[in-house]
Amino acid sequence: MKPQFQAGARVRVDDREQAGHVRTPRYIRGKTGLVSEVCGPYPDPEALAQGRLGLPYRMLYRVIFKQFDVWPGYAGAKGDRIVVDLYEHWLTGSASP
Repeated sequence: MKPQFQAGARVRVDDREQAGHVRTPRYIRGKTGLVSEVCGPYPDPEALAQGRLGLPYRMLYRVIFKQFDVWPGYAGAKGDRIVVDLYEHWLTGSASP
């Protein structure tokens, strides 16, 4: 299985509602960040939560977001970041800064 994104790629998290157990937090949906690491393929946690085998496997990424971009009115330091592990089927490439 080949990853769609590599470390350093800018990605946007899909902003969609999906019923059931999902591993993508609502607060990060629609936000843009940078892939810091390709973690590798893992069983699909959304399928596992429904009692299925977790197939097909999904590529997992570690993505870094600026706190200011995630939380409107964030009062912390300008360089603060949040790191979220996200599956590929929730990500799209992004050319925006």
